Amino acid sequence: MTTITICTTCRNEATREHKEGAPTGEAFLEQVRAQVGSAPIRVRGTACLMGCNHGCNSAISDSGKLTYVLGRFDGTEEDAEALVDYARKFSESESGAVPFRQWPQGVKGHFVARVPPLDAED
Repeated sequence: MTTITICTTCRNEATREHKEGAPTGEAFLEQVRAQVGSAPIRVRGTACLMGCNHGCNSAISDSGKLTYVLGRFDGTEEDAEALVDYARKFSESESGAVPFRQWPQGVKGHFVARVPPLDAED
């Protein structure tokens, strides 16, 4: 099952330095959950994806597929909508690769890393 992992301790660029209030990642997690609705996508939170300079960070993964790490989100509803839209396309792809022309505008420029599946042949 496709899983979106949201860093709950992330802060967006505007709140990173002063660290007042709750981390932006907590609210982003709830925004993503609301966007997923009844889609067959699991959403979970985790403390620290170790990309503090790229917050709000997320990862999209599934067994046997590429994993994508995305960041530099502000944690808005629009960010959550774009991330979930991309995750839906990812879930429909056999390998997890989504052609660039199908990427939602809101994820362009937010990719941090692509990780090969653990069970990929060398």
